[in-house]
Amino acid sequence: MLTDIEIAQQITIKPISNAVHYLGISDDEVEYYGKYKAKLDLSIMNQNKPDGKLILVTAITPTPAGEGKTTTTIGLADSLARLGHKTVAALREPSLGPVFGIKGGAAGGGYAQVVPMEDINLHFTGDFHAIGAANNLLAAMLDNSIFHGNPLNIDPEKITWKRCVDMNDRQLRYVEDGLGGPKSGVPRKDGFDITVASEIMAILCLSTSLSNLKERLARIIVGYTCDGEPVTARDLKAVGAMAILLKDALKPNLVQTLEATPAIVHGGPFANIAHGCNSIIATKTALKLADYVVTEAGFGADLGAEKFLDIKCRTAGLTPNAVVVVATIRALKMHGGLTRTELEHEDLEALKNGLPNLLRHVSNITNVYHLPAVVAINKFPSDTDAEISLVIEECKKLGIDAILSTAWADGGAGNIDLASRVVELCEQKSNFNYSYDEKLSIKDKILAVTQKIYGGDGVDYTPEALEQIKRLESLGFGSLPICIAKTQYSFSDDASKLGAPEHFNITVRNVKVSAGAGFIVVLTGNIMTMPGLPSIPAAEKMDIDEEGKITGLF
Repeated sequence: MLTDIEIAQQITIKPISNAVHYLGISDDEVEYYGKYKAKLDLSIMNQNKPDGKLILVTAITPTPAGEGKTTTTIGLADSLARLGHKTVAALREPSLGPVFGIKGGAAGGGYAQVVPMEDINLHFTGDFHAIGAANNLLAAMLDNSIFHGNPLNIDPEKITWKRCVDMNDRQLRYVEDGLGGPKSGVPRKDGFDITVASEIMAILCLSTSLSNLKERLARIIVGYTCDGEPVTARDLKAVGAMAILLKDALKPNLVQTLEATPAIVHGGPFANIAHGCNSIIATKTALKLADYVVTEAGFGADLGAEKFLDIKCRTAGLTPNAVVVVATIRALKMHGGLTRTELEHEDLEALKNGLPNLLRHVSNITNVYHLPAVVAINKFPSDTDAEISLVIEECKKLGIDAILSTAWADGGAGNIDLASRVVELCEQKSNFNYSYDEKLSIKDKILAVTQKIYGGDGVDYTPEALEQIKRLESLGFGSLPICIAKTQYSFSDDASKLGAPEHFNITVRNVKVSAGAGFIVVLTGNIMTMPGLPSIPAAEKMDIDEEGKITGLF
């Protein structure tokens, strides 16, 4: 069986100019990055033409068995194109940390990939490097201000801004710096985040123009004064320089799928600590260029789709026309109690026990957000007819179709039935609604998501979290949407509670504001903003030969 990278390397990629001409983009609106990549001008999203239909692809709660959300997204875009619809996929950029860590490449899989997959998985067009540079410039200017007399009266014990690097490196989670004596800075405790966890990543993905980017950068809170007042990037006079570093990164990237369907790949914030979606600019640009835009959100629907709908759509004024919920029978059987080594054999009882996870996600989409939905069963060779029939029958009880997807093996040909159903759903009228009103208090918004989306009973708070909420509301941040950071492996904040747990409370341990991004981050459990490498990193299996051919990327 060929690996993803071997499949991608066997395909002759069409020049990106083909996609540019197909989409009707003028020469003034495109910047070429070699033969197969390009950046698009921000003016495209403001063109006076109707938007296409927006399709969100989300998934069940992830397990080690895999769900194939990105593969299904790309395959669906290819299928819509095969049906004669002008289609663009709008995806997130992979982070280098996971690429070299446990995941390997992250540009789809099998015969449903975006290419050039090596470039996309590695440095691509330099967006993440620009974000890291802007983040670290702000950190340097912050410490420099303290070093040169501390005119802003910054309390070194109350600094909230961290440096970042786009690599999994647990050694950098907690550091002490400025230790080289009086000329080497002010000694203090510090730490690094991975670049995708930087607030600047979230800001880039929620910005709608260069001026809006600068407004958001200015609002970033880097720490507090000795009197407890917030210190911002504007106070440090860092905004202009940061914007210069980000000016090209703000422009969305155009590539293609293996079947030459255009794909805009731009931005990639964490789906637990941030909102987990590609940029508003990318999505709005795609909607001006295509009849159908297929996009995805990170992790399961309780994290990625919730934040896509409650944060991104609210910020951008977007309304999805249809939602696809991806599931695998293997993952559902894990939710039903099987281990990863027990998944190859038919087990209807385990599948039945795991199905409530899928059904709750689907019910949230249709009954909380009031959006049309369809289930995509990402087929594996070990799936039996009886197992497939059980999933289809249980979804029908909710009035939802479940359709087989074989995009990994068959590319666009494997999602034709799914694409046809999505087109039908896009013509249905919906009554899109958020899961909470922004005007609610921070605690009421957290409770709404816990009860409506997670299926929990209530929320417990540490004394520190209660004090932080009181402080943020006194500073005027109470009306911002919330971004709950929790484990991706459960509806609850306990990763061991699989399926669709009931009668639980989540525990809020920390609450902070991402003032530039425009949301309140609510931390439950021990959420890592700097991942580590596994015992055998994917990097160990990677290599490049004398001709420049890369192997082992995935």
